[in-house]
Amino acid sequence: MSKLVAIVGRPNVGKSTLFNRLTGTRQAIVSDEAGTTRDRQYGKCEWVGREFSVVDTGGWVVNSDDIFEGEIRKQVTLATSEADLILFLVDIKNGVTDLDAEVATILRRSKLPIILCANKTDNNEDRYNAAEFYSLGLGDPFCVSAITGSGTGDLLDLIVEKLGTENAGDEADDNIPRFSVVGRPNAGKSSIVNAFLGEDRNIVTDIAGTTRDSILTRYTKFGFDFYLVDTAGIRRKNKVSEDLEFYSVMRAIRSIENSDVCILMLDATRGIESQDLNIVQIIQRNSKSLVVVVNKWDLVQDKSNQAIAHFEATIRERMAPFVDFPIIFASALTKQRIFKVLETAKDVYLNRKRRIPTSQLNEAMLPLIEAYPPPSIKGKYIKIKYCAQLPATQIPSFVFYANLPQYVKDPYRRFLENKIRERWNFTGTPMNIFIRQK
Repeated sequence: MSKLVAIVGRPNVGKSTLFNRLTGTRQAIVSDEAGTTRDRQYGKCEWVGREFSVVDTGGWVVNSDDIFEGEIRKQVTLATSEADLILFLVDIKNGVTDLDAEVATILRRSKLPIILCANKTDNNEDRYNAAEFYSLGLGDPFCVSAITGSGTGDLLDLIVEKLGTENAGDEADDNIPRFSVVGRPNAGKSSIVNAFLGEDRNIVTDIAGTTRDSILTRYTKFGFDFYLVDTAGIRRKNKVSEDLEFYSVMRAIRSIENSDVCILMLDATRGIESQDLNIVQIIQRNSKSLVVVVNKWDLVQDKSNQAIAHFEATIRERMAPFVDFPIIFASALTKQRIFKVLETAKDVYLNRKRRIPTSQLNEAMLPLIEAYPPPSIKGKYIKIKYCAQLPATQIPSFVFYANLPQYVKDPYRRFLENKIRERWNFTGTPMNIFIRQK
């Protein structure tokens, strides 16, 4: 496991800006509005051949009655308990505040190495103001400017020095599948991720839009090994009023684009709505595999087999023409069937990677094609003599070689796809059917 560096401090001192600078990404949302970051955001940093993880936390606020600030304090405490080193960020332009002093008091009690960073040192004159931070009792203040990058190279040298020489972060992470939890706001995405992990990894409240960043976590329990991504709720464009929420929605869409399997959360108390269908369209447009989870099933009164069958039929009817996907009725609150969600997502990922030998494919499909050939057009008869699965494609893709490929229409393509799905298990994953010149 690679070393972990946690960035902490009071709100609006530039923690997310420094996180993006160190990781070389724009992964964390940055805004002038205090309290933008709510959940822990993880990223990778590589410097002089060393790799370590960086975690961005929400601003540390004490003695506050705000529901989010209480949860943010909890997230910061969890992040610092996991970390190997803490970057305590302060604002050199504002000087030492009462909140800085209180945070420093808490950090001095920890036994972790701490680097005191005086951020927003944009010019040499600002450096003279760093002396007052000695009063925090955390050693020499290190002057950086996260927005311009000034001093961050020397800061990385110091981080690598304090972390030591041990480095076990050499795994090839690119081959690990990514499962994104997506859905409308307040559908229970963060709750089910926390239920999977067995800890309060992401902030959960009754307020829609609590999650803003797309939170990436590696899951390695019970024989599983994949990345789990909790995303912000996606609402219609005309409902997005804040700039922050716009960025959050875009981040959620990017998470769909970078995932292998999307776990779509539906609210059992509200059923499937138009925005759910818009999210499905985003998933299908990006050729991602799909698992549908009907969450809050514990709140539904009628749980009979007829009610379940009606619910499933309604979902598949509204998501047509793609209907070959699993539907799971679960509850993140009571943890009902949440393990089945992970098992199903893993099975769908394996279906996505399934390869059919060419001999088996031709043996099964050619007799069907001979019995049910494509309809003739303009007196021309279409003959398909050979088929194969294309190698190294993002989703299962099959090519059928015909004498007149331009006359094979979409209904017959769907016929071929349905026959392949009947013979082999490709549940949950989209499929490409190509007709090419013989």
